Amino acid sequence: MDEASRKALSDIEEHGCHILHVLEDDDGPRFSYSIGVEKTHGQPDAVIMGLKRELAHSMLNDYAGRVSDGEVFEPGKMYSGFLEGFDVCFRLVETKNYRDYFGWGIWLHDGLDFRMLQLVYPSTSGVWPWSPEASDDFLHFQPALYAA
Repeated sequence: MDEASRKALSDIEEHGCHILHVLEDDDGPRFSYSIGVEKTHGQPDAVIMGLKRELAHSMLNDYAGRVSDGEVFEPGKMYSGFLEGFDVCFRLVETKNYRDYFGWGIWLHDGLDFRMLQLVYPSTSGVWPWSPEASDDFLHFQPALYAA
């Protein structure tokens, strides 16, 4: 086992999850996701698309902490406390997207048998990605990994 794998397992044991950050490239925007929440708390892990590393990391830590405290996040419902001034919504990520985005989750679970929620946020003007008013730029940075 390499050092990165040992670090991930150590974080999961100590903090209940490990957070990974993937840089933007020609194929898509930057994103951050957790692994270990499902293993430690029986609730889905989470992914955030398009936000800066520090903000996404903080939001994923908040998610893991709230799950650890017993909160259950239901797909399609609005939640506050993650992004100042805005509610967020969770959507269940389709398994067909796992291989393209969640290699570490596949490694941890030894396959595709895990759940992932996408934490979806509105634009600064309050437009959601599924709104007809959503700009192409906004949709580029927050692609839908969930069923429409």
